[in-house]
Amino acid sequence: MTIKKTGGAICAVSAVIAIVLSMDSGLRINREGLELIGNAEACRHEPYMCPARVLTVGIGSTGNVQNRRYDDAEIAEMWITDLRAAEKCVNQYANGQAMNVNQFSAITSFAFNAGCGNLQKSTLARYAQRERWPEMCAQLKRWTYGGGKELPGLVKRRGDEYRLCMKEVK
Repeated sequence: MTIKKTGGAICAVSAVIAIVLSMDSGLRINREGLELIGNAEACRHEPYMCPARVLTVGIGSTGNVQNRRYDDAEIAEMWITDLRAAEKCVNQYANGQAMNVNQFSAITSFAFNAGCGNLQKSTLARYAQRERWPEMCAQLKRWTYGGGKELPGLVKRRGDEYRLCMKEVK
């Protein structure tokens, strides 16, 4: 069996988001946060090796990935599991319960991408604990490097997270 380094059959992020939103998932992240993560990660039906050499499928899912094709419902279930873990991390280490839904969604996107350990030890989390929201949001723009280089995809993602984080809730 061969695992593709990148690529695989593309799936529609919007279709997976629709499935997630139709389920009683218990997630707090809003549609804008789901779209942010989905568009940044993309969606693939078949497993591939991400740049970090981790077997990945769906919308950035890396847990228990098998070398087979996944359907949209399976991808949605895996994504919900991953999002729950990211939300738990934000609540546990970054005062997520005190955030508004846009802040929470942006920081959940960050935790989903950078990992809970990085969030836990970050200045971003320290600002969140003190409820210094503008400073917390500004910290997102510092996380644009991978492998010692600034990556255009992370610059765009962090900019999108920052804008969502600073967006007023109506």
